[in-house]
Amino acid sequence: MIKSSSWLTILGILPLLGAVLISALPKKSELNAKRIALVTTLVIAALTVAMATQFQRDNVDMQFVVSRSWIPSLGINFALGVDGIALVLILLSTLLAPIVVLAGWNEATGGRWSVKTFYILLLILETMMIGVFAATDVFLFYVFFEAMLVPVYFLIGGFGTGARSAAAVKFLLYSLFGGLLMLASIIALYVISGEQGGPTFDIGALSQLQMSSTTQNFLFLGFFIAFAIKAPLWPFHTWLPDAADAATPGTSVLLLGVLDKVGTFGMIRYSLALFPEASKTFTPVILVLAVISIIYGAFMAIGQTDFKRLIAYTSVSHFGFITMGIFAMTSQGISGATLYMFNHGFSTGALFLIAGWMAARRGSSKIGDFGGLQRVTPVMAWVFFFAGMSSLALPGLSTFVSEFLVLVGTYTRYPVAAVIGAFGIVLAALYILIPIQRSLHGPTTPGNESLTDLNVREKIAIAPVVAIILVLGFYPSPLLNVINPAAQHTITKAGFSDPLPTISAKVGK
Repeated sequence: MIKSSSWLTILGILPLLGAVLISALPKKSELNAKRIALVTTLVIAALTVAMATQFQRDNVDMQFVVSRSWIPSLGINFALGVDGIALVLILLSTLLAPIVVLAGWNEATGGRWSVKTFYILLLILETMMIGVFAATDVFLFYVFFEAMLVPVYFLIGGFGTGARSAAAVKFLLYSLFGGLLMLASIIALYVISGEQGGPTFDIGALSQLQMSSTTQNFLFLGFFIAFAIKAPLWPFHTWLPDAADAATPGTSVLLLGVLDKVGTFGMIRYSLALFPEASKTFTPVILVLAVISIIYGAFMAIGQTDFKRLIAYTSVSHFGFITMGIFAMTSQGISGATLYMFNHGFSTGALFLIAGWMAARRGSSKIGDFGGLQRVTPVMAWVFFFAGMSSLALPGLSTFVSEFLVLVGTYTRYPVAAVIGAFGIVLAALYILIPIQRSLHGPTTPGNESLTDLNVREKIAIAPVVAIILVLGFYPSPLLNVINPAAQHTITKAGFSDPLPTISAKVGK
């Protein structure tokens, strides 16, 4: 029986052990490297599910807590713990990892470095993803936040296609710029904490600091801009289409499915908790940025001729919804945003995996190079159609529940933002249905007649993604029961409360 305080440590160490095993293999042992990566990620996924079964959903305190002194002279601790929000995002990370390994079985071939290197980087990245969602020491969070850039940079630059080096550098520079702003705010918090009792990086203690409005506003911006770049929120999004276009499909799944969620998670965990008054001050501006992201991302997606860039711009729109839900400052909005993060990971993951398989078979990711796939590759076509319907939030699929909660939670406090944001749903139908019509229906494009349908490995890889999207569309309660108490606790600690319902009195009888 694993002790409560050991779960997160074990989950963080296992990917590194898998990476060490792969590094010990001979350079040409590509198949064994893949097998070790798959087994490692499957074990981690199973352990995460087992840990989730031990989670006490009605307990709003951090659970599975571990705290060890790391750099005592600076008050830095290796401190981990999860609430319902962090648990759901760790689940997302560890469930997607084996799917990426199995789905992209051959995508590391032909890269700048060996196949072994690809899977070592992937497993190191998994450790970073788990750590960044579990850290409760702000300095430790920053370390994970920045360290995860390294494996992603090499995954894009070493194994991507096209202008991969430029895309990798752009991703790194944007992220480092945001990280430096956040580091400046962290140092300021540390200094202020030293003036008010004792220097610390503990998020609980930092949330109790007394600061002037001006100070809080400046420090809030340091964190928020870093998170907005990571998310990505308009106008900080421009690195994403290039990175998604250059990266391998598996890397893109983790980039958009998990890493981008670090930004919106940080808004909940750090921006709201550490700077509640500044959050309230900047909410109108952030809601405007969120609404612009929804509409801008949708219009840009409609105009794309490449599948990978189209999916990237749909994510800009989706992250607008997530940010809007967070800064609606309602429990429904934050619950919907968190559920949206989880569901978006699988919805966008499915789109990228199918688009990657299509591109690998055709030698192109241009929408115009496909046509009539429903007759040639019916299974692949129908799965792509299913993933597209999930992306546009069709009722009965998981993203519909998320989007509905975000819009309802926003409407109770900011009805204008919710109404304008809802227009993005109409645009979503266009940016999904138009490429589906062009690629799946109509006459078969010359050169597509010999394309092969999904093989057994690919069907096994995509099956759990389809199942999760479908099951959570009809029965989201298992996740919402975990998320809701944490969402309510978050807005309460930040000093907010849900708006009371208004009841119109009847006049006359």
